[in-house]
Amino acid sequence: MSDARTPAEIEADIKRRRSQLAETLDEIGVRMHPKTIVGDAKARFVGGVDQSLGRAYVSANRAVSEVKAQFVDGDGAPRLERVVPVALLVVGVVGLLALGSRRRRG
Repeated sequence: MSDARTPAEIEADIKRRRSQLAETLDEIGVRMHPKTIVGDAKARFVGGVDQSLGRAYVSANRAVSEVKAQFVDGDGAPRLERVVPVALLVVGVVGLLALGSRRRRG
């Protein structure tokens, strides 16, 4: 039994393969078009920036939560044993800076 095809079958096969080749070439043309390449590069860049910003936000949020936990208890009440010394330190530093700027002017 030989695999003999009729001329019509061969012609149909050639048309089908030409159609597939045309589709493939069109797809390659779209992929290689400068606008497509630029669009893909922009999408990758924006995706990377979004991911970086997301990580930065999570890190900042975690840091703020950790600092807040140092000054506020689980019920949301301030921890005076920690707030008062920090407040006094801030007032002292601001006072020294104000005193120093007065001496320079006067």
